[in-house]
Amino acid sequence: MGDNNLNMPPGFRFYPTDEELVVHFLHRKAALLPCHPDVIPDLDLYPYDPWDLHGKAMCEGNKWYFYSRRTTQSRVGGSGYWQPIGVEEAIYSGGQRVGMKKCNAFYVGQQPSQGVKTNWIMHEYRLSDSTSSNRSSSRRRSSKIDYSKWVVCRVYERNCDSDDDDGTQLSCLDEVFLSLDDLDEISLPNYS
Repeated sequence: MGDNNLNMPPGFRFYPTDEELVVHFLHRKAALLPCHPDVIPDLDLYPYDPWDLHGKAMCEGNKWYFYSRRTTQSRVGGSGYWQPIGVEEAIYSGGQRVGMKKCNAFYVGQQPSQGVKTNWIMHEYRLSDSTSSNRSSSRRRSSKIDYSKWVVCRVYERNCDSDDDDGTQLSCLDEVFLSLDDLDEISLPNYS
């Protein structure tokens, strides 16, 4: 997790599915239950740009994970803002809807109509309204903080150049197959 040293077992990798993020992490956070291992930190996203998350959020590969307070307002960062893209998707576990996933893109600039879209994407997961109200209502009354308003976020930078793809870019597989044509130029060691 960046600068925070966690005592994780050798070979530990953090690649949770959407369902695991909602059921095993976010639900436990909202219900004030312990989570083992407790690797996802709380983070106020507002003062940070996505490229500033290293050392502040749980990092695995090129993805950053953190809990944040749920908000209906725009999420504004240091030099831009997060804009929702697409529609919310339902997250299911055991045939029941347990959460929702909203995708956001980061735009540089302060005004929504004049921002420049970047390749930074944030998936924001929240509990389903029925899940958050039914399961944590008794705990909510005893707490001064409404923990059912937490979200868990996954932030990453897409590798593609833009959404304005005119079809002329090669896919990764196309590039691999084209590179195979150059194999006759490579001299391999003779082990016989």
